[in-house]
Amino acid sequence: MSPNLLVCIPGLSQEHILRIRACAEQLGFEVSFFSTVKEAMPHLPTAQVIFGQEADLARFSPQLKWICSPSAGINQFCGKDVFANPNALLSNSSGAYGVTIAEHVVMVILETLRRQKEYDAMAREHIWRRDLPVKSIFGSRTLLLGAGDIGRETALRFRAFSPASIIAVNRSGAASGAYDAVRKVEQLNELLPQCDILVISLPGTPDTYHMINEEKLSLLPDGALIVNVGRGSVIDTPALVRELTNGRLKAVLDVFETEPLPPNDPLWDCPNLIITQHTAGNMTLPYTVQRIVDMFLEDLQRFARGETPLHLVDRTRGY
Repeated sequence: MSPNLLVCIPGLSQEHILRIRACAEQLGFEVSFFSTVKEAMPHLPTAQVIFGQEADLARFSPQLKWICSPSAGINQFCGKDVFANPNALLSNSSGAYGVTIAEHVVMVILETLRRQKEYDAMAREHIWRRDLPVKSIFGSRTLLLGAGDIGRETALRFRAFSPASIIAVNRSGAASGAYDAVRKVEQLNELLPQCDILVISLPGTPDTYHMINEEKLSLLPDGALIVNVGRGSVIDTPALVRELTNGRLKAVLDVFETEPLPPNDPLWDCPNLIITQHTAGNMTLPYTVQRIVDMFLEDLQRFARGETPLHLVDRTRGY
């Protein structure tokens, strides 16, 4: 009986479906496509390989050998009861989102520094004004908390703006990219006072939970800008709200501890804050989807040869 490959990703183009089908059948897989978990549910008991991001896909697949998530974050798969087969492999699509997220980061930073939100508000009131003091990435001290794909792509784009420095921070203190330097997380306290722009692209893990807390926020200089495109749990949100409300810091948040953000959440009306609804790294850019499919098919060929997927992640560590 042919191995059963199940694809449960809404919105795939016909081109992508045909590519996946052709590759899968060439490797001896019987592939089925579904838009929702509900549609896929009757087929989960026999699924051995799954391309999808909902936790229930793993929870109800006792024969599962490998699941590939089209997203970079895999928090939904980290619970103890998620996998019907605890020995199943998990991979993600980290490396597909750097381009779209880096462009988002540049967009929101420029929007904030150039005070476009305020100019837009005046334009809606038919007010002509052009004298608001602005800031620039040029000459700024930028700190990238996270030196993976997103950090590398962001640094590459920052370089064109001639900042004073681009420093990346990660656990090892080593990384490749357009950085002036790479430092360890343990050095964060000495780096934050020298930071004008802080970009966070960390995963949500026990180690990163509220890493940017009240103490860390207090170390940032007045007027510093924080952009979080990693996970909402990295920042102590009430502490950040206090700093935004008193006007000392500015922020752009694309990710939140609770998503969707509840309608009555105080963040909606928080001053000095731009909210984007987790749009930095979704699958709306065709290039991103193309990369996700390419990465999956590369790993599918490896899996068919009995090799480990290149993009394997550790469920116990969260990345």
